[in-house]
Amino acid sequence: MLKAENITKKIGNTTILHGIDLNIAGGEFITVFGPNGAGKSTLLKILSMLMKPSSGNLTINGVNALKDTARVRGSVGVISHRTFLYDNLTAEENLEFYGRMYGIDNLRDRVTEVLSEVGLELAFNDPVRIFSRGMQQRLAIARAILHRPEILFLDEPYTGLDQQAVEILNSVLARLSIKDRTVFMITHNFEQGLDLSDRILIINKGRLAFTEKAKGFTPDKLKKVYMEVLGGAVS
Repeated sequence: MLKAENITKKIGNTTILHGIDLNIAGGEFITVFGPNGAGKSTLLKILSMLMKPSSGNLTINGVNALKDTARVRGSVGVISHRTFLYDNLTAEENLEFYGRMYGIDNLRDRVTEVLSEVGLELAFNDPVRIFSRGMQQRLAIARAILHRPEILFLDEPYTGLDQQAVEILNSVLARLSIKDRTVFMITHNFEQGLDLSDRILIINKGRLAFTEKAKGFTPDKLKKVYMEVLGGAVS
């Protein structure tokens, strides 16, 4: 599904990423951990084609994503710290706006479908300004999957959510994973990230420092490995 080879990112004299190699299979749920400033969000932006690397290769579905970005952009959905929603528009109006940008057929039916998928079918006509943070995050996921992307990138999706909203978001993400959509998620939450993952990565100082299947890990074991990889550093 996605192959990154020797991805490097430099800004001025500072190297943010050092030769990252990564293979992600279709339907795989990857969770990335690492301290602030490790390069996690930079890697996500490069893999989702929001930023170009200084060097390296990126292939998505067999297509060179760095040379033919437009061809594969429709395969990708992104959730970042910002929801990119319009407060004065309703849930329906927000999704219809983005749907027209993607040229989606039968748009109204698709909007109804994704709102149901993220549990917001009863908020169809409600303006986003009255939504809780958790509802906004779920609507942002609906926006990101509206065009049926094969890969979904999430950068700290739990930020600002209470426990109930976290549980709802986990349920939404689990349903997306079951449907064989590939997910690449960055989080600091060991328990939540581990619960959803097929594979875990740890990035430290711009390098891929650890990668392993999630099966067999507990949050405590993961935290121990994390601290060892970071040399005792605290995130």
